[in-house]
Amino acid sequence: MKRLIFIFLTLAVLTSDNLFAQRENFQGEFYIGAGAGPSFTRIDFLPSVPQAQKSGLLGGFAVKYISQKNLGLVAEANYSQRGWEEEFDPESGFSYNRTLNYLEIPFMTHVYFGNKTRFIINVGPQISFLLSDNQYMSQALADDVEARREANPDLRIGYQYNPISEMQRVDYGLIGGMGIEIQTGIGNFDLEGRYYFGLGDLFTSRRSEDAYFGRSAHRLIEGKLTYYIKIR
Repeated sequence: MKRLIFIFLTLAVLTSDNLFAQRENFQGEFYIGAGAGPSFTRIDFLPSVPQAQKSGLLGGFAVKYISQKNLGLVAEANYSQRGWEEEFDPESGFSYNRTLNYLEIPFMTHVYFGNKTRFIINVGPQISFLLSDNQYMSQALADDVEARREANPDLRIGYQYNPISEMQRVDYGLIGGMGIEIQTGIGNFDLEGRYYFGLGDLFTSRRSEDAYFGRSAHRLIEGKLTYYIKIR
């Protein structure tokens, strides 16, 4: 069902621009740009895993095509730091932090209102590819997990510390955001806040006999400032 939602929204984004473009004769505008910003990430685990706020960075390149007044498309290729940081009793000596670096490729319908200063809305599907996986576990936590696994070998203790399988290295979901665009003589500046709702799972879901988590999906809040120059 989640894959069907993702595919449907992808097709809607790719076709909506052409449908709206037929309404009037409009001289299209094409822009290229680059942008960066902070991100605040977590993983929506079920059963839940207590987490602190984890911050990261994202940045990359963007293209924007305005096909008619108030409507266009935006596509990007971004490097993004995701992951989670677990929350423990400060007296336990436990700590765990995992950083997942992704290549994100969103395809978004772009809606704007205004002239030199514009209110903008971007929404659409996003697909992402895991590039690298870095994790830190304190020795106290590593010893505790090992001891509990030895005492209860049939229990899946610390399942979230396992490597991510090849099948789960591609993520997909929905992204949406809003902000402002300021047009100047040296180019355009888009300042935007976004939310990403992952539909894929980081670990195999409960539908598999090897699964522990029923859900392990990415949730991201992002801020991005993108600088665009007009090509035509």
